[in-house]
Amino acid sequence: MAPGLVETTTTTTEVTHNVLKLKLSDKADNNHLDYVPGRTVIKNHDDTYEYEHLRTRFPEIVWDPLEEVPYHDKGLLGDPTFKNLLSSATDVFDYNPKIGTEVTGVDLANLTDAAKNDLARLIATRGVVFFRDQKNLGIQEQRALGEYFGELHKHATTAVPRQEGLENVHVVYTGEDSPDLRAMFTPSFLWHSDVTYEVQPPSYTSLKVVTGPPRGGGGDTLWSSGYAAYDRLSPFMQTYLESVTALHSAELQAQGTRELGRTVRREPITTEHPLIRTNPVTGWKSLFFNPGFVTKIVGVPKTESDHIISYLNELVSSNPEIHARFMWREGDVAFWDNRVTNHCATYGFAPHRRHAVRVCCRAEKPYLDPNSVSQEDDLAEKYGIPKANKDGSGIVNYND
Repeated sequence: MAPGLVETTTTTTEVTHNVLKLKLSDKADNNHLDYVPGRTVIKNHDDTYEYEHLRTRFPEIVWDPLEEVPYHDKGLLGDPTFKNLLSSATDVFDYNPKIGTEVTGVDLANLTDAAKNDLARLIATRGVVFFRDQKNLGIQEQRALGEYFGELHKHATTAVPRQEGLENVHVVYTGEDSPDLRAMFTPSFLWHSDVTYEVQPPSYTSLKVVTGPPRGGGGDTLWSSGYAAYDRLSPFMQTYLESVTALHSAELQAQGTRELGRTVRREPITTEHPLIRTNPVTGWKSLFFNPGFVTKIVGVPKTESDHIISYLNELVSSNPEIHARFMWREGDVAFWDNRVTNHCATYGFAPHRRHAVRVCCRAEKPYLDPNSVSQEDDLAEKYGIPKANKDGSGIVNYND
């Protein structure tokens, strides 16, 4: 969740999942389709909400600071062909060359350990992987899968489920009557990578939508590739960013929580991380920059820091070829590598309810291996894929 966003729990209506409004005359020869763009059908309801136990709760508890834990990346055990995971798949396709893969026919609730290792390797390779209609992946199964990859992270400020004992689950909930808060933030600020202010930010992160807008009703999520963002940089900028670090701060999240009268369950911290990091599974360099949490480039003048941050905000948020966009349906799961992606939810989906649960595990401390390579260079060498021209030379005519 991006810092400063307010979570609400108001619920008064149930959404009927129709994007088209149909009007059929009682005369057969006059039957027709009346399409009203952007309209939905809504009805009041008195039924008990199926996922009431996963609605938001903000417990008044306080936790000790996180201590460092060992982390062993299961992706290192995965097969390079992902054969253990994809043997049951009925369809696999990439959203674009840089990021995002959708897998059909795989049941995330019933994976062998070998398939889980392949899953981690695929996520680390593709940034984010999507699985439709995961009926068997309840909250306990989702937690168990997350725990296979590492110790689950407990968020210091955002909502947890109403059901006790699920404090290491994060709830994303926007009710039908929630206000549209987009005017409070710049578009790039809403792009973020989860809790990067932690000493050991998460790696493998799953989000399951249990209730959401109808197809085309809004609430999509976009992911941006840190691998591809690094490859967009000139060699000179790559060298510069590899030499500096950035401060990631939890202070704004804590401040917003206190202003709402809620408990900050763990005191906020500010942590220094490299701006370019290495993914231990792929060996690729990634831009590790978070528009929502990075406050300063360390060791440079403020003007320089502010301009670099502004440039990186634009790089992450405004390059469509490094983005993947997912249109959710109920029961869908996205699994991403928080180390090498940023993501951003889309809003403007009122009057629909959007309800999801997230599980993520703590990973290694970010580091840069000087022997690691870029995704583009590695794939160019392995498969002969042409590399981009970055020097701005040549005469071209934009003709698209």
